[in-house]
Amino acid sequence: MRTLTKVIYKPDPKSTEEYTIIVNHEDYNKWKEGDTTIPISSVVDSFAVFQSGQGSQGNLGQVSKQQLENTFGTSKDVDVVQIILQKGTSQPGSISEKTFQGNTTKGSAVIDTRGKGLSGI
Repeated sequence: MRTLTKVIYKPDPKSTEEYTIIVNHEDYNKWKEGDTTIPISSVVDSFAVFQSGQGSQGNLGQVSKQQLENTFGTSKDVDVVQIILQKGTSQPGSISEKTFQGNTTKGSAVIDTRGKGLSGI
């Protein structure tokens, strides 16, 4: 298990719409404290942005470029990740390697945050 942190950004506090990125815990904390020598590529686990229609619970699916454009004003992943890092809140935790679907041609491209892994999707 790796220690990773989810950074969650809610554009509207009254909405269940949340955007999530996965970051490396130690590098994120250093970056958040103002260490600008750490490149963003070291802070984030990947530049993928996830969303669940159920808030912070449930399956996290990758967000479409159109959704990113509507919410953030850009679909450029680096810019969106930068906004989420700056305005989001962190939720530390351990994530099993089985939580991520590595090859999307073999099945669903979602992350299950309910603890069931990819079984039962």
